Amino acid sequence: MRDQRSCVGKDGRFIVGVHRPEFTVKNLRDHEYFASLGQLEDGTVIDNRVNFPAADFYEPDADIIYEIANPFPFRGATYINSAWANQKADHPETIRIAKPEPCSLLQNYEQSKKIKNLDIKNKTALLDILPHPLLIALAQASTDPAELIFLAKKSCNIVFDPKNFFPVGIGYKKNRHNKAVPDIFDSELFEVLVNNRYLPDDYKNALVLKPGVQGTNEITGEYLSSKGNTHVFEYLRRNSYIPWGHFASNMANDAIRYSTQDLSIEDMKGIRHLYYQRAFVRLAANLDIPGPEKRGCLTENELEDLRKKIGVKLRKSPCPALEFDNTLWGWNFGYGYAQSGHRLHASHQMIHQQNAMIPKYVQTQSGQKIPSFACGDLISEFIQQYKKQTKQCFFKNYLTAIKNNTRTDGKTDKASSLVLMEDDHTILFVPKAQVCEWELQLVPKTPCGNILEADTALRHSLDKAILTAVKLLESLGSQFVTSIEFSKRFDSKDDDQHLVYSFIPRLPYAPGTFSEAQLRWISGCYPEDVAHACRMELKHI
Repeated sequence: MRDQRSCVGKDGRFIVGVHRPEFTVKNLRDHEYFASLGQLEDGTVIDNRVNFPAADFYEPDADIIYEIANPFPFRGATYINSAWANQKADHPETIRIAKPEPCSLLQNYEQSKKIKNLDIKNKTALLDILPHPLLIALAQASTDPAELIFLAKKSCNIVFDPKNFFPVGIGYKKNRHNKAVPDIFDSELFEVLVNNRYLPDDYKNALVLKPGVQGTNEITGEYLSSKGNTHVFEYLRRNSYIPWGHFASNMANDAIRYSTQDLSIEDMKGIRHLYYQRAFVRLAANLDIPGPEKRGCLTENELEDLRKKIGVKLRKSPCPALEFDNTLWGWNFGYGYAQSGHRLHASHQMIHQQNAMIPKYVQTQSGQKIPSFACGDLISEFIQQYKKQTKQCFFKNYLTAIKNNTRTDGKTDKASSLVLMEDDHTILFVPKAQVCEWELQLVPKTPCGNILEADTALRHSLDKAILTAVKLLESLGSQFVTSIEFSKRFDSKDDDQHLVYSFIPRLPYAPGTFSEAQLRWISGCYPEDVAHACRMELKHI
């Protein structure tokens, strides 16, 4: 089992390594540098003598560290510090992040100076004296809509309705190429500001949400529910960082959502429907299957009918050649920008998800064809190795191990389940080895390696679980969540691979470091306690 480096044993149980450090350290220091560090309230001096032992050092009982290889070896291994995790195990209710306190510079100034209704001139003057880093920090943290409006006026040229003075658009100017571009005074301030959910909706709409205000990206799809309570646009990103372009499913400007708590299952269904639709339509065209006759969004039944037709054609022998044989799907929820200039999370001003098709091959500079990368291939390669070594199917064992889980610390008087929710089709759970302390995973319970193999019922289950996962993480206090999909190639004959969705929150005080760069994921919680905290939170969302 060591050769495959996975925590999923062939007996359907997790393998957990336990480090019990005991060691001696040869003292190689030449000198002592004793000094006073300060003193207690009663005058007792605190010094640093403990830092300069005279003899060799012996540690008989350092903190126990649990080492758990990731189920998928290409994702590294997780290291859980027992001293940290034991504190959370005793108080799982602390596994959450407190909501930010209300923040308003202008209101605080008025209160401190005992001034009521500071006039516009003085408010503007106060904001004008802020150094730029503090201005960025305020735009990120402020919860005062009135203050954010002042900042909006500092960031760009806003066009107002002369009758009611509501914002109706953004001012434009000609650049050196004689092209009309938005007249933005401070691009960093602007980007942070329009991502702040407390900015009034009419300003969001005028500055960043109205179709076209962000550029000339074409709208190539639309989902509008029959009841009119959800509206989603599909934008084409032609010149994308993803080769061959990608699509972004955005909540439309008449259905503004800046928090997952505002998202309904119908919203998520619309966002995901556009993903399924675009992939199936492109596959059908590749296979010469007639597409929709009318221009417009496919119905659910039309989508399922098209999926079945594609499946029939792909099951033929030999399998038809596909130019694009896999999908890429991801979701960056949340936006953050530090006053230092570092981007905390890359996102868009609305709830949105991105998708693209991945070509089967890419041509080299010498004219040869080599396989194009898809992250799901890493799972495909691993489960083949797993089956060769164990004579068993990995995902069957993985799901069994999740069901049979015992606590990482071996205790029997605390929560042990990793499962958060499940139905007949999917299971949402906390992985045994997390690449982030709060990572969640979603897997179909039956072999389904890509969205083409997911029928209507399974797609509904996936959509609901994805929404639940991100809502849950935000409810616990996470402001940034990255979600990714691992899927198999459409023309793969492997019946063992399952879709995997990973939800990875970015937590405060946990920047990427050399450990993470080496795929060593450091955690201060047992996964069972994270799961327990999640189940408690599920009752409130």
